[in-house]
Formats: sequence, structure tokens, C-alpha cells
Amino acid sequence: MQIEAGTPGKLRQTYDRRVEQGEIDADPAQLELITILDSLLVDLGRKRLSRKSSSLGWLFGRNSGTDPVKGAYIWGDVGRGKSMIMDMFFEHIPNQRKRRAHFNDFMTDAQERIHHQRQEFEAGRSRDEDPVPVVGRELAQEAAVLCFDEFTVTDIADAMILGRLFETLFAEGVTIVATSNVEPENLYRNGLNRQIFLRFIDILKENVETFELSARTDYRLEKLDQAPVYHTPLGLQSRQAMDASWKLLTGKESGEPETLSIKGRELAVPLTASGAARLSFDKLCREARSALDYLALARRYHTVFIEDVPQMGRDQHNAAKRFILLIDTLYDNHVRVVISAATEPDKLYTATSGTEAFEFKRTASRLHEMQSRDYIAGLTDGDESN
Repeated sequence: MQIEAGTPGKLRQTYDRRVEQGEIDADPAQLELITILDSLLVDLGRKRLSRKSSSLGWLFGRNSGTDPVKGAYIWGDVGRGKSMIMDMFFEHIPNQRKRRAHFNDFMTDAQERIHHQRQEFEAGRSRDEDPVPVVGRELAQEAAVLCFDEFTVTDIADAMILGRLFETLFAEGVTIVATSNVEPENLYRNGLNRQIFLRFIDILKENVETFELSARTDYRLEKLDQAPVYHTPLGLQSRQAMDASWKLLTGKESGEPETLSIKGRELAVPLTASGAARLSFDKLCREARSALDYLALARRYHTVFIEDVPQMGRDQHNAAKRFILLIDTLYDNHVRVVISAATEPDKLYTATSGTEAFEFKRTASRLHEMQSRDYIAGLTDGDESN
């Protein structure tokens, strides 16, 4: 992995431009990672050209004998810039056959394919008794570069197949780039039958460069310090304040939609960027939602923007109950929250009796606490769930 001395790579140029525009502050650790990923982009570009020079490589989109390009596993505490740098890297990948996914979503997809392949074998429509290599080759044909956000392993079903699945991916020439809050040696730590999983760690380390991103500070914390995280009353000013907080945190005017799969159901998230999500109160609390929906949000995003929280009375007790559950879940999972609301937390629920009135006092207290710097500062401990 080398780039010509004295020639800034594409990532470095993009990074320097954002520094010049005041979007981010230059950090030595981030710059070191940028240099590594710029070299990786050069290697991926060379591999793409070598594929084009081979008619078989072009036809089948396979490795065609070229050496596989070693990927990268980037780990470190929350808020050090991993998602931001992954955003830039993915944008500059020269290969059109690329895929970026949250690791849990990728594994859900892989497990569903494995189940389907197993059914095909049992029905006599496939000769492959072991479905894992088949699925690995299928995934490799779809993407030559796989980028994973929030690489973590907690499910024993995933742990048991990862070694064989990734062994196939790497044999097919796939390059893996991943971000995580934990180093490879601590993946699936204390998990059931972890000794079986250790082979996967060895395979992973053989095929990626491991880099700890130990930037000097939590950039999200710095940015949230610059603006309030609770905007009231509702109106033009609060909408503009939410837009400004979003841009401050993500570095983007907008973002991309994303759909979370939860036990066969879906939660459409209209706007996501750099590990943050933006949804309306109506989407989160007026629709039929459960604790699983809110837990999926908490596990996926480090910051959740909740827009247009109204003042609620007894006639809206169902929405109020969901809002209570939402805030409890985000609070318990140490998620940052940015809110636009009709009024201050203590006045959001107007009923004075009933279960919701009692429980909402805790919600109001938590909403106040979640605005404090102590709460935000407490989220920088590197918890793997974030």
C-alpha cells in the first residue's frame, strides 16, 4: 500500500478541504488513518484495472488470479471519527461492486440466504449440502469491497458461521473494511463456545490491517457542546436549530434513508448520516411501535434526532406511553438525543393522574439530564453498544 510521495491522496484532499471549511479539526490519528486508506484506494484501483485487462475478470467480476487486496479493521472509542472517515472512503472506492452495511444487517441477510440455500438442498434443487460457502461466493459476486459499520458479534448463530463465511469471501478476493468499538481479539468476548469463534479472528487478522483510531477527543461531544440539544417551542426557529445541529454533528445538509428490520417488521428511518438518525415523533410514537423498535434504534445510532414532539394530554396516552418507553430505551443505552418539542420537558404531558402522568415525571427528568454536559460526557467511555 503506497501512494506517490508528496502527492495527497483523494481522501487527504477531501479531509483537508473539510478542515479548511471549518467542518472538522485536523487530528494526527485521523491523518494517519487517512494515509492508510488512501493507499488502500490506490491498491483497489490497480486491482480494478487488472480485472478490466482480463476478459474473464471483466465477464465474471472475480479475482481472476490477481492478489487480493488487504482490507482494514478500524477500532476505537465512540466519537473518534470512524464513521466520518468511512463515509469519505466509501465514496471514493473506484470499484462499482461495493456494498456498505451495518454488520448486524449483513449477517441477517447472510443467515436468510443460508436458510434458503439449505431449503434448496433439502428439496433436491441444489447439490451443495453446506450452504455457507455457496452464500459466501454469492456475496462475493455481488460486491468486491464490503464495508461494515459497527462490527460486533453477539449472536451465537453468527459466531458459528463467521469463520467459514469470511474464509470464502477472502478466497474470492473480497476486500473488507470495517469499523468497530472493540479490537478483533475482544470480539464475541465471553460468548458461548467462543473457542470455535477464535478461528474467525485469526482469518480476519490475516486479511486486514488493524488500526486503533485514538483521536485526541470525542468530536461529537465537541460539536454537541456548541449547540443546545433541546429546541422549543416548535416553529421555524426550532426547525432551523435542528437543521443546524444535524449539520454540526454529521457535517451534512441531509443524509440517506435506511430501513431497520426487526423480527420480520420494518422501521423506515427517513434520514441517517455518520451514525445519527432523524425521525419524527409521529413516526416513533403514533405508529404501532414496541421496545424492540426503540432498542434497534439505540443499537444502531449514537445520536437520535426526534422532531416535533407535541404537548400531550390524556387523550394521547398511547403516544405518551410510547414516548416514555422511547426515552427510557435511549437513556438506558446511552444514546444522545436532540429534540424539537412544543414546550419544556415538565410540561409535555398535561394530565395529572394516571400511570402515564406518574411515569412521565421520570421521562421529564431524563430529558433534562440528557441535555447536560455530564450526560453527554458520560457517553465517551467506549461502550461497545455504541
